[in-house]
Amino acid sequence: MSVNHLIQFMAVAQGCRNREELLLELEKILDVYRFDYYGIVRNPKPDQNPLSLVLAGRWPDKWPQVYVTKKFVLIDPAVRYLAQAHRPFRWSEALPAFKDDPHFKRMQRMMTDAYKFGLEEGYIFPILGRGGLLGNMTMGGRPVELSPIEIMLFDSVAKCAFWRMMELSGEADILSSVPKVDVRLTRRELEILNYLGEGMTSHEMSKLLEISNHTVDWYVNELQDKLTAKNRQHMVALAMRLGLIH
Repeated sequence: MSVNHLIQFMAVAQGCRNREELLLELEKILDVYRFDYYGIVRNPKPDQNPLSLVLAGRWPDKWPQVYVTKKFVLIDPAVRYLAQAHRPFRWSEALPAFKDDPHFKRMQRMMTDAYKFGLEEGYIFPILGRGGLLGNMTMGGRPVELSPIEIMLFDSVAKCAFWRMMELSGEADILSSVPKVDVRLTRRELEILNYLGEGMTSHEMSKLLEISNHTVDWYVNELQDKLTAKNRQHMVALAMRLGLIH
């Protein structure tokens, strides 16, 4: 497979006059690489349904309805792994990261359902800005082996497609601005917030920091109050939007 298609996309994307032209060019290279399905999504606010922020996509028939009905958005390992990933990764890499998670069996069932719909394997590319995670592009279907250089170029394609869509919709300047941070956190609170962003449990943090579980939970409760968060996941999402963690 030639990487020239990827390089060419980045050259022509800026000349696309509307969303339809941009997606036509993007889908050409996805077809060349035999990726049957894809999605470009903005990172949701904590109380938003991510499917409402899908900028573009091509999915198996009825899969979006199944995804919503079974509330997979709450446990999707790839989506959750995005909170701690700073690089592209394969879908199959995400699940093992949550082997100790209480929702691990639900995650496995979700991946089994996805496989039945033809979503066997794929890649996901985080779109990061100065304020944290802004969105992602994912693509998959049948297993496709990409070389390291192809992954690097697809990462650039994902960023190019995402930002060009934002420019065409007039949202690029708003999205790239850094939110004002008026939350004052102590060094220890920032430390714990970063560990939460990495998916660590209270027990893991207590061992690492050599403090009790109770003390860790006290800091977590303080952080929830300061960020007015509903729970830990909500808190991490808010912290990323505020640029407190990356």
